[in-house]
Amino acid sequence: MESKAKVVVVYGGTRSMPILRTMAALAELENVTKTSEGKVWIMTAQLEFTALTYQMTWDIQAFQGSLYFAVHSNVVQGFKSFLEAQNPFETNGNGFVKQLWAQVFLCLFPKSSTEEQPSGTCTGEEKLEDLPLSGFEMSITGHSYSLYNAVYAIAHALHAMFLPGAKYRVVVEGEMQEIQPWQNSTHTKFTFRVSRTNSFIAHFLPRCVSFNNSAGETVSFSPNREVEAGFDITNLVTFPNNSFMRVKVGRVSPLSVCNPSCPPGSRKEKKEGEPFCCYDCAPCPHGKISSQKDKEDCTACPEDHYPNMEQSQCIPKTISFLSFQESLGMSLALLALSLSLLTVVVLAIFIKHQDTPIVRANNRDLTYTLLISLLLCFLCPLIFLSPPERVSCLLRQMAFGVVFTVTVSCVLAKTITVVLAFVATKPGSQMRKWVGKRLGSAIVFSCSLIQAGICTVWLGTSPPFPDSDMHSVMREIILGCNEGSVALFYCVLGYMGFLAIISFVVAFFARKLPDSFNEAKFITFSMLLFCSVWISFVPVYLSTKGKYMVAVEIFSILASSAGLMGSIFAPKCYIILLRPDLNSKEQLIKRK
Repeated sequence: MESKAKVVVVYGGTRSMPILRTMAALAELENVTKTSEGKVWIMTAQLEFTALTYQMTWDIQAFQGSLYFAVHSNVVQGFKSFLEAQNPFETNGNGFVKQLWAQVFLCLFPKSSTEEQPSGTCTGEEKLEDLPLSGFEMSITGHSYSLYNAVYAIAHALHAMFLPGAKYRVVVEGEMQEIQPWQNSTHTKFTFRVSRTNSFIAHFLPRCVSFNNSAGETVSFSPNREVEAGFDITNLVTFPNNSFMRVKVGRVSPLSVCNPSCPPGSRKEKKEGEPFCCYDCAPCPHGKISSQKDKEDCTACPEDHYPNMEQSQCIPKTISFLSFQESLGMSLALLALSLSLLTVVVLAIFIKHQDTPIVRANNRDLTYTLLISLLLCFLCPLIFLSPPERVSCLLRQMAFGVVFTVTVSCVLAKTITVVLAFVATKPGSQMRKWVGKRLGSAIVFSCSLIQAGICTVWLGTSPPFPDSDMHSVMREIILGCNEGSVALFYCVLGYMGFLAIISFVVAFFARKLPDSFNEAKFITFSMLLFCSVWISFVPVYLSTKGKYMVAVEIFSILASSAGLMGSIFAPKCYIILLRPDLNSKEQLIKRK
């Protein structure tokens, strides 16, 4: 009372009222009432002036002009008439009316109707409307209005539940049961208990009930399953006879902000120099969400989820890997099978014409080995298109590295054989003893053995293993194979590149040898294609992510193998099939 504050905010419940009254009485005794003039009391909805019967004798002038937040209420038709008709002797089993009557009228009920009624006996002639408002209010209060709406909400819910054709799940005697439309009244007599109807209230009521009450207001539930009624701002006007009147002077929503709420998918961002309730709404950063309004910060989705477009919830990612079921995987598989079939046809042609000069002149064993290794190269992508498991991940790179090394080694052996064959034909040459099948086989075996050693080290130290990529693609979990040791993976590629470069250099210098012995021109072109494909592979492979890395590797395998196949064997097949007149020793010697 003696402070300089002009506004006094009181926060408390019903039992706080006697304390306030005591403070006001002490202020009167100490003659400080005048100092309280000009002060405004602001109270919460929990404070009630009619909760205690002895408050009717209080002097409540100290609370004149008080403002307080009251639970929202409205005028309900027939409520006042209902109160006026109440009589303690006609309660129809409602013992609460008798208790209330005795408390507010300070009277006692006779034990029997035949007894003489002394003074202070309740007669039933008393009228509730004659009581001061501090003892009993004839208008409906906020709490009573809330109960009124709650009862009608339950009634509407039960009505909707038992409509013909309706089928809802409800809590009955603690168990979930389904109400079928064909059940008659004898099957629908249930005893509902508050403790056992929580599920019904929480799920059915907020979703299905919306009605207009007798006060003309719509009762419905928000997405958060709450009735957003707000508060009434009420001014307390007191009178000398300890009576008072509540005057509604405004209404306020529960939110105390100076701007609309931030919707889900955004977060509050404080405005510099503004009160704490003033803020901007900033969208959640990439990869984060906010599922509720007015979130202080956004939260990141788990690794196996991604945010939806509104960034208001997390959605599980789909599992994806390059397989035969996808259009890209199916196209690559068909291409690999087609090239494999073509290789088988070429091998059959060479076996059928194995005794012709053009086949014999190019070392048949190396030719067959090269065609078989090319066939395996074309079949390698089928392992890459299988589900990424431990065995398939090990086979992918090992089979690719060894088979391709055999292929390039065969090309190198053919190139060296061509050069040595030409040198050996010169008179007095000492190179004749090196020309033969054993040289080509030795080259292929030794070169392949080195690559097999590199792959063995790879398997023994850090082999490939199944892995999942959750970050490359926002909505997918990409299953694939982790290469394990990246250094050894590039060692395998580097060794193949080294053999290809040697083959290219040797073939390039041997390109002008006589045609009867010369495959160097075709080998030079095939190695040029091979090296171009794999030199382009490295930057493209490093710039792609997820399953497209696998697609790039498969395409490089098919493209380089097809380049070798077409450059080396297409001219020979042309002569064998379309120009058999050129497939003779005489013609080969003439072309020398």
